[in-house]
Amino acid sequence: MNKTVVAAATLLILVVVNWAIWGKERHLAEGEVVYLELAPVDPRSLMQGDYMALNFEIGNRIQQALRERDSDNDAADAANGHAVVSLDEQRVVHFERLGSKDEELRDGEMPLRYRLRNGQIKFATDAFFFQEGHAERYEAARYGRFRVNEQGEPLLVALYDNELKRLGEVER
Repeated sequence: MNKTVVAAATLLILVVVNWAIWGKERHLAEGEVVYLELAPVDPRSLMQGDYMALNFEIGNRIQQALRERDSDNDAADAANGHAVVSLDEQRVVHFERLGSKDEELRDGEMPLRYRLRNGQIKFATDAFFFQEGHAERYEAARYGRFRVNEQGEPLLVALYDNELKRLGEVER
């Protein structure tokens, strides 16, 4: 009986893990490509070891909109949410307004999910990891390339320079 339970639990874990991997791979393959402009980060913490701390300009706009929003909304509403964004001809994201998951969007708009953590707006990650000793390859980073699914959930793919040229290796 114990062997059966262990085998069933192992199989269930493998199914769940592989389902999650399949979902992320599908998101990376089918998500809409967008670029988020990087915002300045304290230069003393910009490069630490084998990662770069990330902050995005649109996060500053969202924080400002949250502060301006009616104070009657409870804190839980501000902890996680959706921004409504538009894309320019280069697919760079521009903040339009705070939105909701079920909001009807106009042509050219899309939702972008954010999280408010420790007073900062986060999109998928707040760090970009790279091989140790390769920091100089990413010093020119000005944009993060994301794949965004239909729910507005972003996944960071790579970093790009001012001219939207990929920094580092393999493109997705």
